Amino acid sequence: MKHWLMKTEPSTFSIDDLERAPKRTTHWDGVRNYQARNMLRDEIAKGDRVFLYHSSCDVPGIVGIAKVTREGYPDHTQFDPSHDHYDPDSRREEPRWYMVDVALEKRFAREIKLETLRAHARRELDGLLLLRAGNRLSVMPVSEAHWNFILTLA
Repeated sequence: MKHWLMKTEPSTFSIDDLERAPKRTTHWDGVRNYQARNMLRDEIAKGDRVFLYHSSCDVPGIVGIAKVTREGYPDHTQFDPSHDHYDPDSRREEPRWYMVDVALEKRFAREIKLETLRAHARRELDGLLLLRAGNRLSVMPVSEAHWNFILTLA
């Protein structure tokens, strides 16, 4: 089992939306970065656990945990011209973009704020991709040591 962090903008899709989804499960679509796509397609496996991270908001941070319930498969939104994530260059026979399904496992009582994570950047969270300057990936691996330490902050 691997650990991951997935960013989402709460104005687009939040932990509240995941909690309201049928069976608290949904597909994680709309990723349009090749490096993140490769992780969704090739590395993330059923049973992996994910930190849900609210980004591009007043107080960014980790808000809960989800579990991957379905491994990578073609993101259907790439083929829908009426969808915001439409990609006219994608072809059904060679899909460009992938997604996974996730189920809400746990909502944290309080958010683990980005500033809290940064306070541990030089010690316990040294090397955490989220804290690397210029990192804009929406999907990233989290080491087991980092995962376990972040859980102590919840």
